[in-house]
Amino acid sequence: MRNKIDRRSLLLGSAATTAIAATASTTDMLGFAKAWAADNPFKPEDGASLTLTRWRRFVQSEDDAFREIVASFTKATGVNVNITEEGLDDIQPKASVAANTGQGADMFWGIFAFPHLFPTQSLDLTDAADYLGKKYGGWSDAAVVYGRGSGKKWVCMPVAVVGNEINFRRSSIEKAGFKSVPEETDGFLELMKAMKAQGTPGGFALGNASGDGNSWTHWLLWSHGGKLVDENDKVAIDSPETRAALDYCKKLYEASAPGTISWNDSFNNKAFLSGQVHLTNNGISIYAAAQRNAASGDALAKEVADDMDHAYYPIGPVGKPTEFQAVFPVMGMNYTKYPNAVKAFLTYWMEADQYNKWLRASVGYVTHTLKAFADNPVWTEDPKRRVFRDCAERTLPFGYPGTIGEKAAAAMADFIVVNMFANYSSGRMDADAAIKQAARQTGRIYR
Repeated sequence: MRNKIDRRSLLLGSAATTAIAATASTTDMLGFAKAWAADNPFKPEDGASLTLTRWRRFVQSEDDAFREIVASFTKATGVNVNITEEGLDDIQPKASVAANTGQGADMFWGIFAFPHLFPTQSLDLTDAADYLGKKYGGWSDAAVVYGRGSGKKWVCMPVAVVGNEINFRRSSIEKAGFKSVPEETDGFLELMKAMKAQGTPGGFALGNASGDGNSWTHWLLWSHGGKLVDENDKVAIDSPETRAALDYCKKLYEASAPGTISWNDSFNNKAFLSGQVHLTNNGISIYAAAQRNAASGDALAKEVADDMDHAYYPIGPVGKPTEFQAVFPVMGMNYTKYPNAVKAFLTYWMEADQYNKWLRASVGYVTHTLKAFADNPVWTEDPKRRVFRDCAERTLPFGYPGTIGEKAAAAMADFIVVNMFANYSSGRMDADAAIKQAARQTGRIYR
């Protein structure tokens, strides 16, 4: 087993000597893989093979690098890993069926804390998480919360955060009279109004969008001091702070492009790339797609890639960051016949020799959850990626300020916060009715 390393030695060591190259071939990885297989603490069972159900990729180079890691792991250990892809919103339902029936994929890779919906059906990954944490400078606070909740058992491996920040067209905000995206919510609303007035509107998903919708509505609720439950998991949504957040959201909705009430996780990507919206919340996938299409000769894509940039979410009345970033955990199922193989695969993936290449290849789409990887060049070689480096450190965990677990995961899966804002902003309900419905739904879960 290797000794513990810090950030500097991480980049000066084996990962750096290979230039941390996103284009490294499977052959390049094989030497390390074979040495690792002989030395790692998790020996796969004889005849082991694994299946992994993951979210359908948004950045092709991320998926390519991931599959190279899988291939090198298989060559080194003899353990075949079969990958199936599903839409992001389909991972949790499929994992739920597998947990209830005791059969299905050995691992599920999804969003937020879906493993906490069925923690007793999860494979205990505590020893694997401890191994990685000790070796790579510790986990971010949010990763620890997502990994083990309020208990000691790691029910999942929080392999990455897919950052979600403000994406904007620089020329459009400058035309609206702003040099940058305002750092506070009052100024941000004025920017949105000015952008719509000049015909370059922004927009935020108010449909049941697991990533974008949950991310920005929770940021908004928390930025005004609102909360679904309190520190003791008591329903606390009916408050002056929630009403202030609702009023702000309605003004933001009125200052947005039409149709956001039905947007899912992919709509704003398409709308931004086509020039229909000029500001939204998203990961770096819009920028990556624009760059990729520009390289193929797409003139509009080049215009978007050259003009766009990213910014942190603005600070609300609470006076501090309240971002809600999308942690992407992997859950091993306790019915797997090959628990050691699961742990071996997850730890192999997150070793520096693989993880650094995967980060680099993802061009900022995935963000590290182990602190030692903060110095990866992916965050400095293109200034437009910089804000995504801090996502794992700036995020609040879902269920905040209550405890993470099955109840918080169920509330997230039911889109309680998203629908409260959507119902009020669209005029389907007044504030009292929207809050009452959210409180009733939350109460049923937290009783």
